[in-house]
Amino acid sequence: MTQVNGMWKRLATACTLLAMPALAWAQSADPKPWQLNMGRGVTSSSQHAYDAHMVALWVCIVIGIIVFGAMAYAMFKFRKSKGAVAAQFSHNTTAEIIWTVIPVLILVVMAWPATAKLIAMYDTRNAEMTVKVTGYQWMWKYEYLGEGVEFTSRLDRESDRMRQDKTTTQAQIKAYPHYLLDVDNPLVLPTDTKIRFVITADDVIHAWWVPALGWKQDAIPGIVNEAWTEIKEPGVYRGQCAELCGKDHGFMPIVVKVVPKAEYAQWLASKKPAPAAEPAPAAPAGDAAPAEGEAVPAAAEPAPAETPAPQAQG
Repeated sequence: MTQVNGMWKRLATACTLLAMPALAWAQSADPKPWQLNMGRGVTSSSQHAYDAHMVALWVCIVIGIIVFGAMAYAMFKFRKSKGAVAAQFSHNTTAEIIWTVIPVLILVVMAWPATAKLIAMYDTRNAEMTVKVTGYQWMWKYEYLGEGVEFTSRLDRESDRMRQDKTTTQAQIKAYPHYLLDVDNPLVLPTDTKIRFVITADDVIHAWWVPALGWKQDAIPGIVNEAWTEIKEPGVYRGQCAELCGKDHGFMPIVVKVVPKAEYAQWLASKKPAPAAEPAPAAPAGDAAPAEGEAVPAAAEPAPAETPAPQAQG
């Protein structure tokens, strides 16, 4: 019995640890406990998604008020206790036309701005820089195309140690601010810059997802997907792989560190490989300097001019 209780306790602890990433958001743009509405995010894409959501939400609220208001009025006004008698007809052509045409018009009106925003969210033209994201089991590789900078980003060592240590307590987990949501090398990006992402994978399907950026894109082996972002506010924004990619799927976090352009330029310069030193030009063979201790030969004296032989006189 004790062994069974211990097994269930370990299972409950494991489930809690797996659920922690969804509860450990810490940034201002991330979801909060008991939050009822979606966040605005920090990019143009997230703002587009928020605007489309709010338009649809208010349309649904208005429709709900009209429909449920009409139902409440009909049930109260024409209740049986007041002697109301139900009308005897099978259908009403006018009513059917009205309740068919009006929803179609509402959908068309909603689809127009939604389509425009969707097109804008997938327009990667005129990007100022490109970052290639490659998913691996279970880490991310980032390449700044054209800059010669690339690195891998994986779960930070302390989180990895704590998750594998069976003696880790809930108090220790709560004391660690970003348990299972921190990495060893965050993706560093500049503010106010249109950034194009090309996303793929090396082994299985992953999905690169940072909620504050307002989009999620699958990383599929053999296929290159595109996305873009333009982040307005400096900060640290966290996400995770959103595709069930294997046994360590829950330990594949994403951290995006956004800094001002000047600070980003300094960081990028520090990550670039040092240029190779150019070899010194070789000296001509005849001008080679003498080795140390070697005697310097004296300058050769010019040979005397030959005296012409006297000619015989007849």
